[in-house]
Amino acid sequence: MPDIPPAALPAPVRHYLDAHRAHDTTTALASFTPDATVTDDGTTHAGTADIAAWLARAYTAHTRTEILSGGHCDDETHCAVTLRLSGDIPGGEVDLAHSFTLRDGLIYTLTIAPA
Repeated sequence: MPDIPPAALPAPVRHYLDAHRAHDTTTALASFTPDATVTDDGTTHAGTADIAAWLARAYTAHTRTEILSGGHCDDETHCAVTLRLSGDIPGGEVDLAHSFTLRDGLIYTLTIAPA
């Protein structure tokens, strides 16, 4: 699947990525359904309270920069992006695949794994 420009990604994905980069928990959470799940590093976080706690930990765990290095959508509800993270993270740099499932115009599932 060819990459698409970031502006062509669905609005909830763009809003989440922008809010996450800005460490804006309130805006990031507004991108998710109330019953959403996020799976990161093998752990699943369910519901907005659990996702908010995950975001808070993610924002403070490391100092890093994120660069969107690719993105595509298989259909209207399934999109994936690759982010290159660099900074004081283990190994100094990592590419992470973010797979999104959308429902009712919001993120229903987000799975993050090494690309």
